[in-house]
Amino acid sequence: MQWFGDHEPTAIVTGGASGIGKATCELLAKDGYRVAVADRDRAGAEAVAHAIDGYAFAVDVADEASVIALFEAAAAAFDGRLDALATPAGIAETTPFLELTPEIFRRVNEINVVGTFLCIRAAAKRMREGGRICTVASVAGKRGGGLSGTGAYAASKGAVLALSRSAARALAPQGIAVNCVAPGPTLTPMLDRPFSDPNQKQRVESMTLLGRSGDPREIAEAIAWLLSPRSSYVVGETVTVDGGLMLD
Repeated sequence: MQWFGDHEPTAIVTGGASGIGKATCELLAKDGYRVAVADRDRAGAEAVAHAIDGYAFAVDVADEASVIALFEAAAAAFDGRLDALATPAGIAETTPFLELTPEIFRRVNEINVVGTFLCIRAAAKRMREGGRICTVASVAGKRGGGLSGTGAYAASKGAVLALSRSAARALAPQGIAVNCVAPGPTLTPMLDRPFSDPNQKQRVESMTLLGRSGDPREIAEAIAWLLSPRSSYVVGETVTVDGGLMLD
């Protein structure tokens, strides 16, 4: 794949040990990127990095010092160059709304919103010759959630949508294109617990026009496109990948 120059492109993917993050790492590696697989699960990150001949790093995206350390280490591995960032790292909660505590609400938003912000900021400081950033929100951020008890998650993903647009406006002048992907229900470890109830799984999947959940690779395909030169005139957009759920 031809990048915006003649060098081998580099990318950092948070949440890269599983789910959408893992699928994104695999696709980017296939496209010729040198990939830094970052995750709280260091062993999982190492397994993915080994499979794609990438680099593994442990990170807590909600912790500023941890994020700074990740980008410094990745910069050293990449000879100081960073072209792309994807931010699938995130958590969900299924606590009924009236039972939500400030502690739960803050933790979900610290990881999903503050973590995304910290990574965007760190990447922008490293992208001296421009670059591409793809955040990961959710259709829950647009419609308020489809699973019961996802109030904190939906709020955090709505914030990611707004943050992504704000970052796109702020960073475009320095040649950095920020876009966002909003997945619908996707078969990742995040849904293992709620989808252990077949009735819950059927109810959610019936909300999509395709009548099924997405595969992580289907979401990763959109992320990889937004991080590539193929989307060179796309900035500040949210690509919804939800099997038609938002048309329900």
